[in-house]
Amino acid sequence: MLEHSNYLGFFSLAALAACITSQALAQQPPVAKKIPYKLENPSGARVDNYYWLKERSNPEVLEYLKAENAYTEAVLKHTEPFQGKLFSEIKARIKEDDSSVPFKYGDYYYYRRYEQGFEYPVYARRKGSPEAAEEIILNANEMGKDKAYFMVNFPSIRPDHKMIAFAVDTGGRRFYNIYFKDLETGRVYDEYISSTSGNMEWANDNKTLFYVKQNPETLRWERMLRHTLGGAEDSEIYFEKDETFEISISKSNTDKYIFMRTGATLSTEYRYLSADAPGDGLKIFYPRQEKLEYDVEDGGDVFYILNNGDARNFKVSVCPKDKTVRENWSDLLAHRDSALVESLEVFKNWLVLKEREDGLPRLRVINRPGNDAHLVKFDDPAYVADFGDNFEYDTDWLRFTYESLTTPLSIYDYNMVSKEKNMMKRQIVLGGFQPDAYVSERVWVTARDGEKVPMSLVYKKGFKNDGTHPAYVYSYGSYGYSTDPDFSSVRLSLLDRGFVYAIPHIRGGSEMGRRWYEDGRQMKKKNTFYDFIDATKYLVEQKYAAPGHIYAEGGSAGGLLMGAVLNMAPELYKGVLAEVPFVDVVTTMLDPDIPLTTGEYDEWGNPNNKDAYDYILSYSPYDNVAAKAYPNILITTGLNDSQVQYWEPAKLAAKLRAMKTDNNILLLRTDLDVGHGGKSGRFESLKLAALEYAFFMDLEGIKE
Repeated sequence: MLEHSNYLGFFSLAALAACITSQALAQQPPVAKKIPYKLENPSGARVDNYYWLKERSNPEVLEYLKAENAYTEAVLKHTEPFQGKLFSEIKARIKEDDSSVPFKYGDYYYYRRYEQGFEYPVYARRKGSPEAAEEIILNANEMGKDKAYFMVNFPSIRPDHKMIAFAVDTGGRRFYNIYFKDLETGRVYDEYISSTSGNMEWANDNKTLFYVKQNPETLRWERMLRHTLGGAEDSEIYFEKDETFEISISKSNTDKYIFMRTGATLSTEYRYLSADAPGDGLKIFYPRQEKLEYDVEDGGDVFYILNNGDARNFKVSVCPKDKTVRENWSDLLAHRDSALVESLEVFKNWLVLKEREDGLPRLRVINRPGNDAHLVKFDDPAYVADFGDNFEYDTDWLRFTYESLTTPLSIYDYNMVSKEKNMMKRQIVLGGFQPDAYVSERVWVTARDGEKVPMSLVYKKGFKNDGTHPAYVYSYGSYGYSTDPDFSSVRLSLLDRGFVYAIPHIRGGSEMGRRWYEDGRQMKKKNTFYDFIDATKYLVEQKYAAPGHIYAEGGSAGGLLMGAVLNMAPELYKGVLAEVPFVDVVTTMLDPDIPLTTGEYDEWGNPNNKDAYDYILSYSPYDNVAAKAYPNILITTGLNDSQVQYWEPAKLAAKLRAMKTDNNILLLRTDLDVGHGGKSGRFESLKLAALEYAFFMDLEGIKE
């Protein structure tokens, strides 16, 4: 570990940077050939020289990706010992034989645990008590051994607890086969359901399983089907025709209903059926309306509806079971401009709301029918709180999770009557970790339009605002997803080497309410990028970071953020990591055959509209690459990525390599075995983290 006093002087790093650059130039970077392809649309025309890279079956495409991988390996060869050290360091913080807190479901306590040296979880249960004898219900290590990619979700437990259904993906494109295991005999049935989304729920007859299938080309979740154990061909009970909507299913906490939710970015519709009558058809709860979003929970004698009807930040309404049209919804909790209601848990005698105010989450506990309320109190300046595993309907105990930038993930059981709070488990971080050795802050950045943007910071105790430290900046800023200040044991490797880690809570997320999201999408999308850039400048102005020693990371839509800031403010960053980046926005949004495209119009805009086309084109990273200097760049992707196709990062790398005027490092790393989520094993994914950190630290002159 390098203490602050041992840093190489930031302002004498020119020779070191030149050395690193010469190492890169000593290798021969791949040059993708140019084949001009004209893209024409009523909104405009463009020429794409690298359009051919989307030809997955073209041997030259795979050759190019392999050449880029070989170049990346050669350029980073000298960092391999450091990568190994970082991997060992990060892995050593993990308690390998760890277990989750059991949750009660029926007469059993279910949990997941890991064994020393193994990549995948073991799913188990104990009957009657958390101390009873263990029964292993599924060992993912046995199924996943020798597979390049393996993902299994937590098994779906049949109501009689005698069988599980479990979904397995071995390709990384999120196509799951569903299998059935008899827990009394241990036998896995020969019958299985192929190529599903993995979303499934049992009916109460213990023989019917509902599940969702996606479109094989676009991957949109579009069909709800009914499978009967030992039965004939599965029956389709719903097909979503609108390509901007997709479906999902869930079971109510009361176990009375199967809900089917079909939603677009800004509109929702629910249908439902009795879990006791799986042969019935679906009833519509309330027909979809433009800009009306709602979610439904069963409250026993009533339905609760979390909705944004005349309530931008959402409110909670209630309606009789037999009168679910909107005219019969009465407000239980009125809309508040100051607080966004994000989700709702319903118990027999309680409602619990997860809200967000001033960028921070909070849990509001309400005694049904709504006469009394209190908040669960938290202490950190920036933190994350969310619902845990709550499968019991008739209980006074709420399970929730809590963590912060300095506090590892903690599981609490909270008595809603006495307000007693019991910590059931805190993530064990080995290697001598002490929470009080680190400090977190929450600051406010004034953006260029005057908006106040919150930013969470964490650094090691003893850190000084003297403008000499490197900074690592991460954010996302899309789909209304909030980038919460969570704990990461991996991140400690940065903090222990003097980095300040910053999370700007930029527009496009929902940290400051629904307005925050609306001000960072469609024709206001550039606010997302401007906020990130302005937050970076704040770090320098307030002397948290040294100019020229700032690194940035973002993935998926956060990779779009990285691509945009690379074009808009390349001079601010010494290195940028773009993970599975969405960067060819115009081309993708004009191709309805690409997975998930049609459902994205509400987020980015529909470029078939001229105004939207022009606006998207003005920031789309691939379209705005120019002949200028860029920082050091590492781009990662997966060949089997079903969300951001591999060719988007590949095209960006090819175009940057052809146009940039600097001698900085540009690397494209494609994992040929995985998809959007990366490696499936808990240790394999850490190797990529070690590579990424080694890339940045090497640029910073940190060697150990």
